[in-house]
Amino acid sequence: MGFLDDAKDKLGDLVDEHGDKVADGLDKAAEFAEDKTGGKFDSQIETGVDKAKDALDSLDGKNDDIS
Repeated sequence: MGFLDDAKDKLGDLVDEHGDKVADGLDKAAEFAEDKTGGKFDSQIETGVDKAKDALDSLDGKNDDIS
């Protein structure tokens, strides 16, 4: 197993165990970015956060860890 495969597995395990905390962290990062940009890029930030959540949630082949 290569380095990237191992990293993907570890990240998948993290999301499985702490998906709610990962989602909260992404939401807080989005709020921070939206605040710093004065709301100018809210839709782009939200789109990015949604895509990040979907990508992290699907690491194990199931969409069941991040809401």
